Amino acid sequence: MTTYQNSADFRHDQAGCLGVLVTNLGTPDAPTPKALRRYLAEFLWDPRVVEMPRPLWWLILHGVILRFRPARAARAYQTVWSEAGSPLLQFSRQQEAALRASLQHALPGPVQVALGMRYGNPSIEQGLEELRQAGARRILVLPLYPQYSATTSASTLDAVSAVLRRWRWVPDLRFVSHYPDDPGYIQALANSIREHRAAHGDADQLLFSFHGIPKRYLLNGDPYHCECHKTARLVAEALGLESDRHQLVFQSRFGREEWLQPYCDKTLQALPGQGVKSVQVVCPGFSADCLETLEEIAEQNRELFLQAGGERFEYIPALNAREDHIQALTRLILRHAQGWPESASDWDAARLARESQETLARARALGAER
Repeated sequence: MTTYQNSADFRHDQAGCLGVLVTNLGTPDAPTPKALRRYLAEFLWDPRVVEMPRPLWWLILHGVILRFRPARAARAYQTVWSEAGSPLLQFSRQQEAALRASLQHALPGPVQVALGMRYGNPSIEQGLEELRQAGARRILVLPLYPQYSATTSASTLDAVSAVLRRWRWVPDLRFVSHYPDDPGYIQALANSIREHRAAHGDADQLLFSFHGIPKRYLLNGDPYHCECHKTARLVAEALGLESDRHQLVFQSRFGREEWLQPYCDKTLQALPGQGVKSVQVVCPGFSADCLETLEEIAEQNRELFLQAGGERFEYIPALNAREDHIQALTRLILRHAQGWPESASDWDAARLARESQETLARARALGAER
């Protein structure tokens, strides 16, 4: 028999609010092989991430990958870890706090913002529970993946659904599946590149590097490849870049099968031989800096380019908690929250407080204790 989670402390005069769950991929709890093994086991077992028959993949994952990869990954994490933890968690917490302040200023009604990671901690379940305890009767889920992929956005919806189907009182739910061409997001990216170039000068090439996925996912209908190209095109247009001064690449491939091309590392190794001596790399698909940007791009790929004869390599940081990024996300949330009471211009806190007391009085008259 299924046991549903109840709101044991519910009161009939409890004031509801809008809840916003901000999500990202996740991070291990520590830069250690043990923590990485636990994190990678959860991440790589997700059928949205690795589409392979489960028995065969279980043997590969537990018989090979989790025997060797955690130690290598731990060493990589140690190069970017700080007292505040992983960079992704640090920047995600900053985004959470900035969005809470921005939305509380922009919305007429009450709003609570929580953070939930698809893998690791704080989990999506913890984030949703935080919103439930705050009285959220309407929840908007914002995965910080601008470009849709089944491996990220759809996997997040899977996790949210798995939690909510165990709740007795399920809230109204809205889900932002992607925003690759959102004007505010595009402008924030263009601003960050423009500011970097104003401080450091231009480069021969600007590379837009996106996380890769297996090519067969594209061939099976995943729109991620197209949305990455759309984002890069719109940012290049906003910057007025000529077509021969920028290109799109894909990073972070895993395993032996073909992934989306061109590959970032192979491209960087080839560019010096084509006369390109300076490059700047931006990663528009990463809303916050993490291992894949700070260690893979800014360290590993930098070395590949310089060893191949390149002279200047610069990584342009992710949008993180930049003000224009937070404002773009705020406007995105406001658009998706239209029609809900907390976004209404006629929100009247005093009237709703009176109605709550009237509701409590009627409930007590019917025998309720609170």
